[in-house]
Amino acid sequence: MAHSTILPLTSGSAGALSGSVQVPGDKSISHRSLMLGALALGETEIHGLLEGEDVLRTAAAMRALGGEAERGADGVWRARGRGIGGLVEPADVLDLGNAGTGTRLLMGLVAAYDFTTFFTGDASLRSRPMARVAEPLTRMGAQIVARSKGRPPLAVIGTAGPLPISYRLPVASAQVKSAILLAGLNTPGITTVIEPEPTRDHTELMLRGFGAELTVEQTPEGRAVSLKGQPELTGRKITVPGDPSSAAFPLVAALILPGSDVTLPNVGLNPHRIGLIETLLEMGADIQILDRREVAGEPVGDLRVRAGKLQGITVPAERAPSMIDEYPILSVAAAFAEGETRMLGLGELRVKESDRLGTMAQGLAACGIDVVEGADSLTVRGTVSSGGPRKPAGGATIAVKLDHRIGMSFLVLGLAAEKPVAIDDGAAIDTSFPGFARLMNGLGAGIAPLKA
Repeated sequence: MAHSTILPLTSGSAGALSGSVQVPGDKSISHRSLMLGALALGETEIHGLLEGEDVLRTAAAMRALGGEAERGADGVWRARGRGIGGLVEPADVLDLGNAGTGTRLLMGLVAAYDFTTFFTGDASLRSRPMARVAEPLTRMGAQIVARSKGRPPLAVIGTAGPLPISYRLPVASAQVKSAILLAGLNTPGITTVIEPEPTRDHTELMLRGFGAELTVEQTPEGRAVSLKGQPELTGRKITVPGDPSSAAFPLVAALILPGSDVTLPNVGLNPHRIGLIETLLEMGADIQILDRREVAGEPVGDLRVRAGKLQGITVPAERAPSMIDEYPILSVAAAFAEGETRMLGLGELRVKESDRLGTMAQGLAACGIDVVEGADSLTVRGTVSSGGPRKPAGGATIAVKLDHRIGMSFLVLGLAAEKPVAIDDGAAIDTSFPGFARLMNGLGAGIAPLKA
């Protein structure tokens, strides 16, 4: 389903940003809390759920599968489940909109049930390959019927006799790992996923929190996560921290606009999600992490960000799993650094909401930034030199291809460029960051609808 309303946006030169703003709840944790809450016995109370379009699609899907997931008048979401094995065949196609995470995780969830589930989504989702998820689920006994390259619309024909597997991921992917573990919930025996590089572990933490028996160990092959099937999950209270992927946009904006001083409270600091912060600190960014604490099993802190000089570096390929969604906004930060920033191991960006690698390279070049696109790398030569800063030219209109992170990245770039930068459609931003323009403008940015 395409977005019904096209929303061109523009951002122009802004002064220093200042203030304190709470970014929306973590998208990864929000998806998983609804899924497990709608499986667990009893009530799950979810505070701070991201009410973006992607997550709302997951909530609707869980209701279609027989669970309960509703927002109360107090703003708290409550889910009630049917227990492991209690899902029912949906009466209609599940339309996940733009939600790639929701689609891949739900494919795993329904694979171990003896019914058929149909999936579709918007034009962006229908172009995204799902074969990487389908392959291990097929080994467990499910059948997946899809268009070429595993693209939706697709059908998951579940199995009455799911088989536990031990599966080594060919490429580090938290979504594939999670899909297998979710299929393992309704599968007797032990399901094991071995990942060559650690990826975000929200699924493991949350499964344990709901009462599943799960172990993690280092093996010669990699990090092995093993789940004992058919557990009894029990509802719990969940507090969703601010999404570090969403925090990345005001964070980088504050770094590149001189004089800025911004605080972002209650941001999730899961060690598998903070690759961007680690990278920016290596580049010389002034980022303080205050009041480190733990909330519902997840590390959390407040970020204070102040503008300053950035230095180009080489970002190693092994860091990609911890910041795969943040490379678009990192490339914007790199445009304001001194010297060259080389980002390696970015092949996964070719199969996100858009070909993010190609789209960012083309957009940066259109804004006057020196960029080199490789097969799985991106090199950005910053506009800052030893002679002093020079703003990128800007002045382009970027086709974002229904990709929310591409859109937000170029709106941030426009705040610090010589000429305004526009995006052809900002409607997709609501999939992960509802109220993005309002939040940024509250800090002093200038993001507005593009007038015809």
